[in-house]
Amino acid sequence: MDSAVLLDLLGNENRRRILRLLARKPCYVTEISEYLGVSPKAVIDHLRKLEEAGLVESHTDDQRRKYFHIARNLRLEVSVSPHGFGAKSAYPANPDLDMAHHCQHLTVEDFRTNADDVSDLAAAFDRLQDLENELSLAQRWVYGRIMEVLDRLDEHMGTDVDSRFHAEVLGAVATGAKATADVADEVDASVDTVQTALQHLADRGLVTRDGDGWVVS
Repeated sequence: MDSAVLLDLLGNENRRRILRLLARKPCYVTEISEYLGVSPKAVIDHLRKLEEAGLVESHTDDQRRKYFHIARNLRLEVSVSPHGFGAKSAYPANPDLDMAHHCQHLTVEDFRTNADDVSDLAAAFDRLQDLENELSLAQRWVYGRIMEVLDRLDEHMGTDVDSRFHAEVLGAVATGAKATADVADEVDASVDTVQTALQHLADRGLVTRDGDGWVVS
């Protein structure tokens, strides 16, 4: 789902409170209404929007009472800085994802375990919680270093441009993507946009032409 849609959806406090409640247990409309202190009609409207977004779904019990519960695992990250604003949503990766192949700078223990062994599962959960805390700290550290590097690059590129994007273009040139089309593929942008960025960097004396490609000055 588009991150902007999620931000708009979760901007409502009552919808956030509904999700907090449903994270603890499935509930029916009257329960949610009493918890929020709002009318059942308002709750139904919030639930409809959450259902349309795919965050909530419902089931009916033997007494034909309709219960609502959270439909999926989802992580939403928001980044705000002088260098840009962004949001991204992510769903849990496939358990068979080869972390050793995809993470060149990180070593992660294989946490696959016997699903029938409660003791083994509990121990794995404890270790994964520790890893989650470590990754959160590492993410904050990396984010801080990225902002530090962008601040220093601003001194060279000027503050009148999208410093994050120009840094990506400059990084692509520095790591071997020489031709404009290759740089565009590397940063996932149009050739015209990348050409404009490269010309700005060239005007600043940061890159120069090298035949049909570019190099860092």
